[in-house]
Amino acid sequence: MEETTDHKEKKYETATFAGGCFWCMVKPFHKYEGVLEVVSGYTGGHVPNPTYEQVCSETTGHYEAVQVLFDPAVISYPQVLEIFWQSIDPTDAGGQFGDRGSSYKTAIFYHSEQQKEQAQASKEKIQKEGPFETPIVTPILPAVTFYPAEDYHQDYYKKNPGHYGRYFVGSGRAGFLERNWGQS
Repeated sequence: MEETTDHKEKKYETATFAGGCFWCMVKPFHKYEGVLEVVSGYTGGHVPNPTYEQVCSETTGHYEAVQVLFDPAVISYPQVLEIFWQSIDPTDAGGQFGDRGSSYKTAIFYHSEQQKEQAQASKEKIQKEGPFETPIVTPILPAVTFYPAEDYHQDYYKKNPGHYGRYFVGSGRAGFLERNWGQS
């Protein structure tokens, strides 16, 4: 997806986030009006068109990530950033919850200087205002090629709600979000 896309004279924007397992990063964005599409995929690495197995091998440099297409006339990039922050543990440099390794680390991939500035401001706000006392380690990086994941990973929470629900709770993500953001 490009940073800004014209659809019948409307301008849509793209946001790209790594937040650990991409299965758990789709549903939070789908809840909001103005979010048009959320695609699971891979970004940040050096292997073109990686497979899930390659990314899991920790040899590609890729993060599991989501790319969010949104209408900034309905939901702003700062609002999209809030959804991201409230879906992760931004203090964990080794992965997310039960998933460890570089492909499960968090990151914000900006598509413009404005997104970079807004991401930096949101990171500083989270660090200053909490709820975390330890440093926020989520990097803010320039967007690079995004490769959509295999079809079976797309909208996983809809296709496999039972497994998704058990994973969301069993990984520790649900409890962490409840304790820190008051959401389940």
